[in-house]
Amino acid sequence: MTSDRSAEIRVSEIFGPTIQGEGVLIGLPTVFVRTGGCDYRCSWCDSLHAVDSRYRDEWRAMSAEEVWREITRLSGGKSVMVSLSGGNPAIQPLGELIARGHSEGYRFALETQGSVARAWFADLDVLVLSPKPPSSSMETDWQAFDACLRMSEGRPQTVLKIVIFDEADYAYARATAERYPHLPVYLQPGNHTPPPADDDDATIDIDGVMERMRWLVAKITEDRWFEARVLPQLHVLLWGNKRGV
Repeated sequence: MTSDRSAEIRVSEIFGPTIQGEGVLIGLPTVFVRTGGCDYRCSWCDSLHAVDSRYRDEWRAMSAEEVWREITRLSGGKSVMVSLSGGNPAIQPLGELIARGHSEGYRFALETQGSVARAWFADLDVLVLSPKPPSSSMETDWQAFDACLRMSEGRPQTVLKIVIFDEADYAYARATAERYPHLPVYLQPGNHTPPPADDDDATIDIDGVMERMRWLVAKITEDRWFEARVLPQLHVLLWGNKRGV
């Protein structure tokens, strides 16, 4: 019997449990499944090992059951939040994995830029939509983004998370929040020194990140944008850009 390669998940790494470092689930113990491959190439991407095709030989093609076994091994069989990230995890066939985990009491969060809509979004527990601002050098397809919202059908907890580097990014975030006033919005100061994919120990400009965060706090308070939440990348503050933490 031949295997169904269309059902294989391209996996860059599976690690944890550690804490979720950003967004609505910040600080929560989590196992991470980072998939390989992305339909975007952001100028400041900090996960090139899961994006750039030159690293595809490092990605492992795994069945949902194989991924599930690794999750349960890492978690010791105790239910935990599972974060599906990338790259863009929406381009992978993750519906079977989500169903398998739910049957055992696990919960699933997924973060995507909102460029690819999947029917199984409605089965997630948390959907983080992170459209990319001008500093990324990418353009947002709002029709595709709206399709992602329709697929979720309001069932998972759905939030916006937007990375901010400069005034143009901030204006983009304001406009996006106005477009989707029903979605909670999380703002994240950009990581100023994304490392090469093969350099786990690259020095992070923590002072630059914190200066950007202070600027963001001042902006939202001066503008009376009291609905926005500003959070750092906690994992960057703790471990820099090391992989697997």
